[in-house]
Amino acid sequence: MEIYQLRAFVTVAKTGHLTRAAEALHVTQPAVTGQIKALEEELGIALFDRKPGRIALTRAGERLLPEAEKVLEATGTLIGRARELQGEISGTLVLGTVGDPDSLRLGSLLGGVVDALPLLEIKTRSGDAETLREAVATGTLQASFYIGPHVPRDVLGLPLQTLQYRVVAPFSLRERVLHAGWREIADMPWIGAPPASHVQSLVRDLFARQGLLPNMTLESDVIAAALSLVRSGLGLSLLREDVAIPAAERGEVVIWPHTRVAALLCFIYPRTAEHDPAIVATLSVLRGVWGLAAH
Repeated sequence: MEIYQLRAFVTVAKTGHLTRAAEALHVTQPAVTGQIKALEEELGIALFDRKPGRIALTRAGERLLPEAEKVLEATGTLIGRARELQGEISGTLVLGTVGDPDSLRLGSLLGGVVDALPLLEIKTRSGDAETLREAVATGTLQASFYIGPHVPRDVLGLPLQTLQYRVVAPFSLRERVLHAGWREIADMPWIGAPPASHVQSLVRDLFARQGLLPNMTLESDVIAAALSLVRSGLGLSLLREDVAIPAAERGEVVIWPHTRVAALLCFIYPRTAEHDPAIVATLSVLRGVWGLAAH
């Protein structure tokens, strides 16, 4: 039994798709299929139920998945300890970023990591929250900032800050918005974001709790442009409170007063990387940047 076979098993189980698993593992789909088949032959049981267009865990696969994850976590711990014994931390650390870099205090974090780990090459990759989460969960991204209702269960995470969001509308709709209920707000034109975006997830969940769907008439993948689009009269959006309130005070937008949406900004990393020296050092710098208590 090989570690790469267990990694293929866990990745296919998490993605539910051979092609996506192959992309996450940076190998071909036939290679993933072969690794799963070899593992099943060695274990003597079927791990997946294969049907046209889908692949799902068998009951035996469901029972063995947590055990495979434990083995991978132990492997990550072993590798991390070995790197500690090697002395200086080197290599490459790829970090995912979501939203506004200033709100993440990204510059301070990167500066601190560069000072603490001068031999480590650091790269950043921006993306949507759920896309980044999946990349971290499958181990294809070493760490990432994430915004959502809580720390996702399939990764480890350090909570940084609770963010508040407000529903904002063009100032021209002021009277309608201030007297509107949930259904009227949902029926007004909304500026959406890609499905994996944290803003889109928050909007979707907000209206789902009311049994409603917002009227999405425009989609923009540039979250920073939302205020400009609302200001231009194109529709409603969900904006961070620290952006929405000053804009409302300037008379650029109007805030719907009947709800606030809370979300957690956190820093996530794979369960297998808990003892990785680069991650441990990055978390230490991050706690200093955010004024958090030492672990």
